Amino acid sequence: MTRLLIVTDAWHPQVNGVVRCLDKVGQELRAIGYQVDYLTPERFWTMPLPTYPEIRLSLAWLGEIGHIIEQYDPDHIHIATEGPLGLMARYICTAQHWAFTTSYHTRFPEYVAARIPVPCEWSYAYLRWFHEAATHTLAPTRSVVEDLKDKDFQHVVEWTRGVDSTRFVPGEKTLFQNLPGPHLLCVGRVSVEKNVEAFLRLNVPGTKIVVGDGPQRAELETNYPDAVFVGRKQGEELTAHYQSADVFVFPSKTDTFGNVMLEAMACGVPVAAYPVMGPIDVLTDPRAGVMDDDLAVATEKALKLKRADAHSFALNYSWAACAALFRQYLVPVASGRERAA
Repeated sequence: MTRLLIVTDAWHPQVNGVVRCLDKVGQELRAIGYQVDYLTPERFWTMPLPTYPEIRLSLAWLGEIGHIIEQYDPDHIHIATEGPLGLMARYICTAQHWAFTTSYHTRFPEYVAARIPVPCEWSYAYLRWFHEAATHTLAPTRSVVEDLKDKDFQHVVEWTRGVDSTRFVPGEKTLFQNLPGPHLLCVGRVSVEKNVEAFLRLNVPGTKIVVGDGPQRAELETNYPDAVFVGRKQGEELTAHYQSADVFVFPSKTDTFGNVMLEAMACGVPVAAYPVMGPIDVLTDPRAGVMDDDLAVATEKALKLKRADAHSFALNYSWAACAALFRQYLVPVASGRERAA
């Protein structure tokens, strides 16, 4: 049985695209016979990341991480994040001349710059150093690949995402019946980098509904009393919120992909977004979503699209295909020693 170890600082109970992607890929690989293990913050003492308390930073020591990896004795190692666990795993792999892959999920420099005065160039310098030792760095879209290459990243390859088309399906509108329509939905972390306020500022008819939680929620609830904040939703509740929307508005300008767009379209809900990295690679069929520099214009046009077209487009994405591509880029740990010899 092929043994794969995925090292990630992002893991449950976090609810985000990184965790969802890594979890789904592991499920798909196990289904075809892989032994997939995760090295995550769950087994260590942690502390909250300043300004982002949902993310926990692992308080582990290097020798402990090295011992754990040796116990797993993996055939392949994938380092998914650039946090403390990822950093220690990278050090161990390079010291032992083990080959490994990495992935780039988040525009972390822009996230940091939105919170504290740290130039993006500094953060990108760290990320470039972090990923340069990997055999492949997997990025979610062609636009991200090209952007990283322009920033002198090496060995970057495209690794697209998927959607669970058995869970996210079209259905009856069972919610929001007491709210004025049309019903405009935004799902995601309620924080400054997600640009949720751009959604709430839209001068369009209807009711704006926000699914999610985060540090900006209290402020935005106070400033936009006509919007409806329902908190974090999962499982059937989340699906019902998608199904009950008339259009899904994706205001983020910093996401590298935006899995929530696929989830919405799989439920038959057209998407409105800015023409930026993420949407320009995902919304490739104008029958499924609309992009415009004026998000209000995109929203009004998306309301005219057919729900069946959005659903059909989302079926082009699957977690099985995502996992197959991930598997294609894996490299044997021992090959690093062979290159170093």
